[in-house]
Amino acid sequence: MSLSRRQIAAALGVVPIAATGTAHASGRRPRRTLFIAGDSTAAQKYASAAPETGWGMALPFFLHKDRAVSNHAVNGRSSKSFVDEGRLDVVLGQIRAGDVLLIQFAHNDEKADDPTRYTEPWTTYQEYLRLYVDGSRARGARPVLATAVERRRFDVGGNAVPSHGDYPAAMRALAEEERVALLDLQALSLALWQGLGVEETKKYFNWTETEQDNTHFNPPGAIAVARIVVRELMRTRVLGPRDVRRLDEEIPESWITWPQAAA
Repeated sequence: MSLSRRQIAAALGVVPIAATGTAHASGRRPRRTLFIAGDSTAAQKYASAAPETGWGMALPFFLHKDRAVSNHAVNGRSSKSFVDEGRLDVVLGQIRAGDVLLIQFAHNDEKADDPTRYTEPWTTYQEYLRLYVDGSRARGARPVLATAVERRRFDVGGNAVPSHGDYPAAMRALAEEERVALLDLQALSLALWQGLGVEETKKYFNWTETEQDNTHFNPPGAIAVARIVVRELMRTRVLGPRDVRRLDEEIPESWITWPQAAA
């Protein structure tokens, strides 16, 4: 499958870009904003979904106040559907030189029975990801690729097992080819779940009396993954020591809040 001329043009800044959506508050912009394009594992959650928590909700706790976060991640989106719905257009309409675009997709790209979301790892997945990379670079912003955070899956021997197939490898290869900073959240989260074990990991996912969710996080899980994200942003020198705070501190779960959804 090939991308449309409009999609390619939009990513490169050739056509007008919509300026609506989850824009940062109007007024004087911070010196640098970190934008997130992704799926439900990173997305803002609202009161009706509590205690489900996207890791993007916890990211500001680790960044200094002059490093804003603009979280555009949305439940159920793939690298393809995020573009097809015009959501990348919105991000590219807001992003500025010096900003960072953090890109995490795969959970929904894997849905082979849904043509609106499915991408093939070594072809269309990489093709769509290039739109994010090229579009942000065309505006003087820095793209950062993040392999998809792992689900909570264990084999009968208690070993944490990967669930994303070839998508992480395809993203790693693209990052190397395009010389883009890579946050290997898949490998790092898998190692974290392995260290915690079968029972302890339940405390990090959206396990409640009525739901056993092995994909989405609760506050402790979102905080743990956000901490990994920021440490990797420092390791790759996307962020520096002056950009971050509290990396070695305990973050209270009570800091997570779920606003009412907009009408």
